[in-house]
Amino acid sequence: MKTAISIPNPIFEAAEQLAKELGLSRSELYSTAIAAFVEAHQSENVTERLNQIYADEASTLDPVLLQLQTASLDGETW
Repeated sequence: MKTAISIPNPIFEAAEQLAKELGLSRSELYSTAIAAFVEAHQSENVTERLNQIYADEASTLDPVLLQLQTASLDGETW
């Protein structure tokens, strides 16, 4: 897909230089950069969503499970 964007001159010039150094076309460089940016922010969204989900969950151990785990330690030698 073709698109037009406005980029400050210093960023454009740095991108042109980097594309040249990497042997990439401008489109390849911008596509790679945008894909990396999107991926980085998607993982932030996953973390944020998991934090929301687990904020509503109790962080205590189930009392029955705690009792079973404690009982199983009695037979262990430390």
